[in-house]
Amino acid sequence: MIRSLLCTSLVVFFANATLPADEVLKQMPAVFERAGSQTKVMLENIKDDPQFPRTLSPDGKVKTVQAEDWTSGFFPGTLWLLHEYDPKGARKERAWDYTRRLEVIRHFKGNHDGGFMLGCSYGNALRLDPSDESRAVLLDAAAALATRYIPKLGMIRSWDHEPYQCPVIIDNMMNLELLSWAAKNGGDAKLREIAVSHSDLTLKNHFRDDGSAYHVLDYDPENNRLRMIDAKQGGDVRTAWARGQGWALYGFTMMHRETGRPDYLACAEKVAAFIMNHPDLPKDGVPMWDFGCKPDSKEPRDASAAAVMASAFLDLSTLVKNGKPYLDMATRQLLTLSSPEFLAQAGTNGGFILTRSTGYLPANIEINVPLNYADYYFLEALLRYRALKEGKTRIALGAAK
Repeated sequence: MIRSLLCTSLVVFFANATLPADEVLKQMPAVFERAGSQTKVMLENIKDDPQFPRTLSPDGKVKTVQAEDWTSGFFPGTLWLLHEYDPKGARKERAWDYTRRLEVIRHFKGNHDGGFMLGCSYGNALRLDPSDESRAVLLDAAAALATRYIPKLGMIRSWDHEPYQCPVIIDNMMNLELLSWAAKNGGDAKLREIAVSHSDLTLKNHFRDDGSAYHVLDYDPENNRLRMIDAKQGGDVRTAWARGQGWALYGFTMMHRETGRPDYLACAEKVAAFIMNHPDLPKDGVPMWDFGCKPDSKEPRDASAAAVMASAFLDLSTLVKNGKPYLDMATRQLLTLSSPEFLAQAGTNGGFILTRSTGYLPANIEINVPLNYADYYFLEALLRYRALKEGKTRIALGAAK
């Protein structure tokens, strides 16, 4: 019945140029019911595993990761988002259980991903069940992230491994919200300066003329010279890795919201235009894994990129005079992700919510599989959509209720 309803809705959607204003809201109860049932399957699958679900392994089993993995915070975050949608759904206890498993990395300095790991877990805990515990962990996480800041360079170092000297990746924009929040909530005021400095130099160096972002820039921190541009998870330095464009769109939209800086908004809108107007963006709004791929090719899609983009487009739509094009784009993506083509059938997919994401194709890792961050940003986008339609402001990371 649900599958039939979703298919019918998509036919109506694609047959009309004007998007039905309430179509996502109409489908949302069925989608969250599916997300909840899938998460119940997931919890059963990993009940004896102390780690965190990330994806499916080639043998079809749930692959879990330790707390230090950059994706560890997304499953606890997903549990919190399910609780946000249905506070009576008895998920808060499980959300706290998985969130507290991450307390061991509150001082972790091994990568730039504190915002992903602890912002998505403890950040949502603080929003939805405010406590001094969450606030303290987030402040410690922000201080730990700030230790990766290279003053001579004015940026946060992303990774510590070869062949790079001081790599900065576009994904890093996503972790600046943690610093901005901490600076406003009892942390060192310099944390905001670090976030702004990193954003300024990313804006200056990380973008092509068409508004698309490179994945990796490697610097010499002694003289600030650029050593190398690397496609890394993308197809080529001349093409745009899809999820990287999502990170850029989300990150600069967020930094404009945090600072009011018009140049950050202009950057977000330029990235948005690149995505929306790209001739090789499939009509349904879910990109190929890289914008260098043709929609009619056998190359895989990336649901995770679409989920990140949809959440960012919705945020952006509230920050400009005419947000309708961005709202329409997010609506297109959410309707597609909610369709049987991407929404997992009940009881399948290991308990993950979405299918068909691509993690790291050049290394033949996580291709056409579920990914926990796709699930997280999909639910976040749906909740942002609901808040927007209800005329409410969905509060930012860690704000009090």
